[in-house]
Amino acid sequence: MAAAGFGGVVGTAIDVCMLVLLVERAGLAIPVATFVSATAGAVACFLMNKHVAFRDRSKVTLPQVARFGFVAVAAALLLAIAMKVVAVDLRVPYLAAKALCAAAVFVAWTYPAQRRLVFKRPAPV
Repeated sequence: MAAAGFGGVVGTAIDVCMLVLLVERAGLAIPVATFVSATAGAVACFLMNKHVAFRDRSKVTLPQVARFGFVAVAAALLLAIAMKVVAVDLRVPYLAAKALCAAAVFVAWTYPAQRRLVFKRPAPV
């Protein structure tokens, strides 16, 4: 899980930088900016998790990318909903809300889903 956490740090760095730019510079609503930035960070996470965290040396396949896409879009939607509640409704500053929401979604959804759906190891023969 620590290696997946490292991939998450890289993806989150991309995610947070984009979030700040989209909110502060582009003026996007926080939930929309969160969805866009989380999706961009997910691409970086895929590459880091495939090769580093889960040591998946198989070729990238369309079904694997589709499963990852499902997990990433679901995570982005969960983050957008959580950010609407925490940052907008509860008025927690959006970067603090992002940290709280991202951690909760990672533990509850992203890591377990990646482990079981995207980077599952074949059964031993």
